[in-house]
Formats: sequence, C-alpha cells, structure tokens
Amino acid sequence: MGKFTKLDERFAHQIPEPFPKTLLFHPDWRESLFFILHERERPGDVLILTLAHFPSRQEMDSLQLGRVGDSPVMARHVRKVDGDQDDFQVGPITIDIVEPLQRVRLVAAPSSATPVSFEIMFSARTAPYQLRRGTMKARHEVVWDQSHMFQSGTYNGTYTRDGKTHQINNWWGQRDHSWGVRSHARCPLWMWTPIQLEEGMLSVWHWEYPNGARVYTDGCFAPADGGEPTPVIDFQHDLQWLNGQGQPVSYEKFGDDVAGLAGRLDFTLQGGRKISVEATGRWAQRYSAIANRADSALGGGLSEMMVRTSDGATGTAIFEVTGQYHHRYFPVRRGVGLPPDGD
Repeated sequence: MGKFTKLDERFAHQIPEPFPKTLLFHPDWRESLFFILHERERPGDVLILTLAHFPSRQEMDSLQLGRVGDSPVMARHVRKVDGDQDDFQVGPITIDIVEPLQRVRLVAAPSSATPVSFEIMFSARTAPYQLRRGTMKARHEVVWDQSHMFQSGTYNGTYTRDGKTHQINNWWGQRDHSWGVRSHARCPLWMWTPIQLEEGMLSVWHWEYPNGARVYTDGCFAPADGGEPTPVIDFQHDLQWLNGQGQPVSYEKFGDDVAGLAGRLDFTLQGGRKISVEATGRWAQRYSAIANRADSALGGGLSEMMVRTSDGATGTAIFEVTGQYHHRYFPVRRGVGLPPDGD
C-alpha cells in the first residue's frame, strides 16, 4: 500500500499513486537540485551545492563540493525521509524557494560538519529551459531515464571558510532540477557545458556510448534579457585533458596526471546560428576524489573554464566531462554493466 502524506493534499499528482511512489521503482531514481557558482571574469573559487531525494532509499542528501583557493570542498549531509521530501533541509543545509523560477536562497549554517558556511541568493538572469526526456538502456535495463531543467542566474551573498569571510558579488552560475533514473556508475560519457556570457547562457546536456555514438543532445542559448531560449540542434566537441604543465595527457584510469581541460565546442542553434567556443581551465571538482579511486567511481568531473566565442565574446563556464568508459576521454574502462550491451 502507498502512504498518504502532506504532499498528497496538493493538486500535483501525475500518476495514480501517492507521492512517495514513482512511475518506475528503481534504486537510482532521484529528484535533485544542483547549484554551481563562480566568478564572472577570471578564475577563482567555485561553490557547488546539491540536494537530492531518493525514494527507494527513503533518504535525502546534500553535497557541498567545489574549491576555495586550492583546497577542495567536500561534505555529504544526509537524513531519512518519511513523507517530508518537500522540506528542503538536510543537517546544516537549507534551500528556500523564495520566488518560483526567479529566486532561491541557499544556506549552509556553521557547524562541525560544514566545510564552507554561506548564505547566498540565486536570482534568475535567463528563463528556465526544459530539456526533453532522455533515456538509455544496457540491454533491457534502464540506466538513464530522466527529465531536466536548467537556468542561468547571478549569485550574491557571503561564504566563510577557516574563519575568513568572502563576498559574492554578482557571480555567474547555473541551477538544475532533474528527476528520474540516473545510474552514475553505469554511464559511459556525459557532458554538461553551462557557458556564461554577457549575452546569455549557452549549455547542452550530451550523452555518448563508449564508441562515441550519440545517445542524446539537448540544450539552448538562453538570452540574459529573459527572452525565449533557442534550442541547440547540433553539438560537436574536441576537448583534451591537460597535465600540470598544460600539455595534452591521457586520462588513463583515474586521471592521476590530469590537472586541466582545454579545447573547442561547436554549437548550432535552431534558425542556423553557429557558435564556436574555445576554452581552457582547471579542476573545480574531481569525481575520483569523492569515491576514493574506486573502480565504480565516475571519471572526470567539473572544470572551471575561461571561454572565448567565435564572435569575440568572453566569459566563464563550467564543463562537466564524466563517465566510465569512452574511446577518447576515458580509455581505461571502469564499472560493469555499461550500455549499450550491458557487459
């Protein structure tokens, strides 16, 4: 039997089941929020905050990630869920939807478990863009089946680490809201590229099989005046991992020699506009560090990038290049049961 909760009092049901039930029961079904913020004009600190609800685990967690100076930020906060998944609070973390689609308040209260405390306001600078539903299977098993929204914004507030408080004045960044199945340990490759320019945000969500065959691409250019986003209809990537001396290097298994990322992305928008982006940057969050080099750990991670477009615009970006096995980016396989064959 399903359990009726306070959320079920609302007119928001989409399936004939109470809220704790999902359309597909899966251990990796999640609904999650993701916030990332960084400076506008130069490399600097990067703050990342997540919040995710896992119905099959009856659990909610929040990750604090990123980098302050050269020091990584890493903490996981967790609590049990019993019909209160609409309460966006886990330990010291609180996320408050102040104005839907416009303003969100992020708080990390000082505590022994808080590596960086902060109080930050996200304010939308573009309209939200709803990506189409995407799916991927390993034979008959669902590995990925989700919907996804992203939106660019400006961030203001303060953050404190090791007793030193820093100001956040109109930093750029993006927020995501996604829901569905995503089995991270079984994904060959995905990319996510929120590029922040004065004109607006350019971003895609892109998946490939190990041999480079495309599974899914969706994204947009969202103008900073709040106008209607223009969909991306084609996307090409030519990126290279860099070592500490700025030279190309293979990722191998755990990216031990990788310190940065550089290369080119090419976007074609609906209507024919083409934008090429040259970028170079360094780690903002290495994923191998989160899982302590386990074979099931995702490769790659998030890189903070400086960018220049083919029409001369400059800006900053976060490039996520991650996955378990890809002929170019992750040549040494990790994980099992990977698409398309489930081997």
